[in-house]
Amino acid sequence: MLVSAKDMLVKAKAGKYAVGQFNINNLEWTKAILLTAQELNSPVILGVSEGAGKYMTGFKTVVGMVSAMIEELGITVPVALHLDHGTYEGAKKCIAAGFSSIMFDGSHYPIEENVEKTKELVNICHEKGMSIEAEVGSIGGEEDGVIGAGECADPNECKMIADLGVDMLAAGIGNIHGKYPANWKGLSFETLAAVQQKTGDMPLVLHGGTGIPDDMIKKAISLGVAKINVNTECQLAFADATRKYIEAGKDLEGKGFDPRKLLAPGFEAIKATVKEKMELFGSVDKA
Repeated sequence: MLVSAKDMLVKAKAGKYAVGQFNINNLEWTKAILLTAQELNSPVILGVSEGAGKYMTGFKTVVGMVSAMIEELGITVPVALHLDHGTYEGAKKCIAAGFSSIMFDGSHYPIEENVEKTKELVNICHEKGMSIEAEVGSIGGEEDGVIGAGECADPNECKMIADLGVDMLAAGIGNIHGKYPANWKGLSFETLAAVQQKTGDMPLVLHGGTGIPDDMIKKAISLGVAKINVNTECQLAFADATRKYIEAGKDLEGKGFDPRKLLAPGFEAIKATVKEKMELFGSVDKA
């Protein structure tokens, strides 16, 4: 049974740990993440970008697959199904499809329009017992065609959006999606501390968790980050394990070409990556 992300994040913020949002791309991804969360007794958020939702044929398919998998695998830890970087239209579709949480990314609208649309979605989500994440200041890198340089959010704008009743807030603190460039300046803890001061108990979200050094991750958690998004790292681990399997010629041995065998090393690599992250974030045994 899917749950809203609100409770798990309120607990995480109070307990000074973070819950990982791991983006899903297909059945293997979903199964690997759910099994790892169960094994480590950790709450988990499954993220779905609009591009991934489309790839998996639509949001209803995603809800059907995830809900059935939770039941079939006997998953008892809290699982939230969350729209990542949703448009206004996408958010409405996910609400209708049965997601338990959404992110509305109105960061590209003028602040007044962002406020108005966020307010409307907050009301709909809370009526349905769903959680909602908003964003202020664009997160750098490229995601679904949107390119940002990793700018820092304005703490006053953060307060304005937080006050609309959202359950979690993604504030840009110099973080980016994808691989970090060699000249990356690191996270702006000054911005994070200023945002935390203005938003109080609001759980903060760190996007672009791949490639941020562990000590920075731990410091961000100590400053109020309660949700960290991971996607690229699982993709790289999956691709690397799959490449090694094929380069070793294992797909040519016996029935090594069977997708269940071919994708198994990548599946295990996702599990190992998720485990490493859950241990780093401190969410193990917090279910």
